Amino acid sequence: MKIAIDAMGGDHAPEAAVKGAKMAVDHYEDLEITLYGNEELIQPYLEKHPRIKVYHTTEKVENTDEPARVVRKKKNASMVLMAESVKNGESDACISAGNTGALMSTGLFKVGRIKGIDRPALSPTLPTVDGTGFLLLDVGANVETKAHHLMQYGIMGSIYVENVRGIKNPRVGLLNVGTEEQKGSELVKEAFQLLQQAPVNFIGNVEARDLLEGAADVVVTDGFSGNIALKSIEGTALTMFSMIKDTFMKNMKTKVAAAMVKSDLKGIKDQLDYSEYGGAGLFGLSAPVIKAHGSSNDRAIFNAIKQTYHLVEADVVTLIEKEVKAMNEREA
Repeated sequence: MKIAIDAMGGDHAPEAAVKGAKMAVDHYEDLEITLYGNEELIQPYLEKHPRIKVYHTTEKVENTDEPARVVRKKKNASMVLMAESVKNGESDACISAGNTGALMSTGLFKVGRIKGIDRPALSPTLPTVDGTGFLLLDVGANVETKAHHLMQYGIMGSIYVENVRGIKNPRVGLLNVGTEEQKGSELVKEAFQLLQQAPVNFIGNVEARDLLEGAADVVVTDGFSGNIALKSIEGTALTMFSMIKDTFMKNMKTKVAAAMVKSDLKGIKDQLDYSEYGGAGLFGLSAPVIKAHGSSNDRAIFNAIKQTYHLVEADVVTLIEKEVKAMNEREA
């Protein structure tokens, strides 16, 4: 299996990408990785390995770059060349922790969509209290969507969760302001009807307050609402741990208490760390494209590679293609 990585994307590039790649090739004996980026900056972190190659380029995508212009204006950027390798069949999948909008644009124009999928969805797996996690899609690839897009998200998410995360007959929920069928916007009401007819285990509407309790294995929504939900969860977790830390550092008594429960608190923090689940998949493209978190360290990159490996191994793209084709034939 061959995976391409944008070594220059993310806050800790290229160190995190290089070290994460080394962890991955040590873990998978059949994995080959090509790091795209500035070889002079990559080499200090790279131990010689027969299954890690470097494709040298000094150009990279910046966070300030306009996503729609990257493919045309920065043809030799590490992110663009990485996606080009997937398009040309040189790599099975690709990963970047760089500019999210640029990766979505690059994936769409270089890798291309699955036939029958109208719009790809950006889809991270987020934590739940029982450690199982849930897939949320979309979280920003498409701010404006139609009901049949949400239905397609449900199908893609269900296939991924069942075949990669090993959850049989995953529960698919529709994010809404209430659980009652008649609630929500016209878009959500129409999507509800379509999901009821889709080849998924649709359990109805779910509310945002129940997401971390594991209300569903796959949660479908538009990119605007999904991004707000994602940032709210991330912000709440960071604020909560900051408040706990401040409380434990107040005086000597609380510091002693903190020392006693330190390992337990770390366990909770790890449980709520969504980077442990890998990156956000751009589902709907004709090959796996994974967006790792911008602040990813080497372990987060390793987890994103593991996720990508299992996506390719399970041939999720082909499974989505077959399901969408069969559904379209039934409707014809």
